[in-house]
Amino acid sequence: MADIVRRGRPQIPELRRGGSLLAALMAASALVLAMPAGAAGSTSKTSHAKTAGAKSGKAAAAGSRSAQKEKAGAKEARGGRESRSVREARDARGGKAQVRLKKGAVATAAAAAAGTAAASSEARGARKAPSAGAIQEAGNAEARLIAIYELFGRGQARPALAKARELVRDYPNFQLAQLVYGDLLASQVPAAHSLSDAASVARLKGNPAMAELQEESRRRLQALRERPPPNTVPSQFLELSTRSRYAIAIDASRSRLYLLENGDKGLKLVADYYISVGKSGIDKASEGDARTPLGVYFITSSLDPKSLKDFYGAGALPINYPNAYDQRRGKTGSGIWLHGTPSQQYARAPLASDGCVVMANPDLRQLLRKVQIGATPVVTARSLQWISQPQAEKDAQSFTSAINAWKDARTQGNEAQLKKFYLPDFQRQAKKSADGISIVRDEVEYAQGRRIQLKDVSYLHWRDSEDTMVATFGEVFEGERSGRMRRQYWLRQGGEWKLFHEEILG
Repeated sequence: MADIVRRGRPQIPELRRGGSLLAALMAASALVLAMPAGAAGSTSKTSHAKTAGAKSGKAAAAGSRSAQKEKAGAKEARGGRESRSVREARDARGGKAQVRLKKGAVATAAAAAAGTAAASSEARGARKAPSAGAIQEAGNAEARLIAIYELFGRGQARPALAKARELVRDYPNFQLAQLVYGDLLASQVPAAHSLSDAASVARLKGNPAMAELQEESRRRLQALRERPPPNTVPSQFLELSTRSRYAIAIDASRSRLYLLENGDKGLKLVADYYISVGKSGIDKASEGDARTPLGVYFITSSLDPKSLKDFYGAGALPINYPNAYDQRRGKTGSGIWLHGTPSQQYARAPLASDGCVVMANPDLRQLLRKVQIGATPVVTARSLQWISQPQAEKDAQSFTSAINAWKDARTQGNEAQLKKFYLPDFQRQAKKSADGISIVRDEVEYAQGRRIQLKDVSYLHWRDSEDTMVATFGEVFEGERSGRMRRQYWLRQGGEWKLFHEEILG
């Protein structure tokens, strides 16, 4: 079996075929490792019940190996599979002599979890989980991995093994795929019933690297089961100009990046990818806290991979953290990027970076072809809420009224009315106004009573302890063909929208 141990991966003892260690590890895999915290007991019972009712002639999806033996075709499982598993293991490692369990114990359970979760969801009346194809244009490797889970969950162990072999051949640095492959190889070996190697099982379950792979597997499966409802958008995207051809939304709770394409009919989800965030989680507050920031940002540049260390993979897309709202709240730090992985590592654990968002290199390359510098918004959220387009339009109404009133006050030259829209500490780029009056006068003089038209409007809504809006738009005075491009940061106070920062983009 190919050596899958990359940097930070576990060193696990050799697999003793047919021995008690294998039985113990497979039992631990099916009953413990892939279960959500606190769910091992009840879920394992459901899994055994599901296995017991499987059709004759198929391998049991995730139950005990003794149940597998009782199925039709058990003779082949006993007589032929052991030698094949050894031969396949040798092929996979290019002729090396020993089979190692560096891959075992998570994949089987993950597949079992997929089948069990579907069964329990149906029992609760939940909608049936979509197929692997529902991960729209997701990284090819991940879509193939999910298909393997589904095959194994349906009891089709041999087709699953064949596809796993192809996957690790094509993506030899995909650690989770290697783990799945090793687990499927192990599943071809007749299991003993002894669980005498309890200490080895305990060490396996307690190994941090194995726990990371387990969590990666869980989150990838979660992305399959919990798809955004059709014809919905993340709640932050109330309106997006067609000048922004794509938008990015990150759901940290699901380790997922969603790519949306913007057209005449609005935003449409076109792809989504597994990602990693900060070692310490999310909600960055200070330099060096190893957290990923939450908020509304924009891609500011694209860094050539030739100028970067291998650590950053296929490239890097810096975002404008800290933005004006972050700075207002005293948040610090810099250098937050969307970037790839080292060449020897396909993906990283869900919590693995120093604050950046990390993607597999093939996924990042897809993204690099589509983002627009300065125009592609990036929302990073704890958990995305998806809403319908009519709901987004409704949510934007109060802000649309406010920005139109601000525009009309400028046209009318009404300084007193215009001043009401600015907070006392309003800033325009790096220039701070003491009381907002000079900015008000500047705006009135700039408008000169001319009628103003807003175009290419984008409204991005961010709500945490406060309610904020990031508005980007161009303005053209009546009789002119071009004008300023602005990005404004608004804060809702006492039911009214107030400006606290503005950037003149051009």
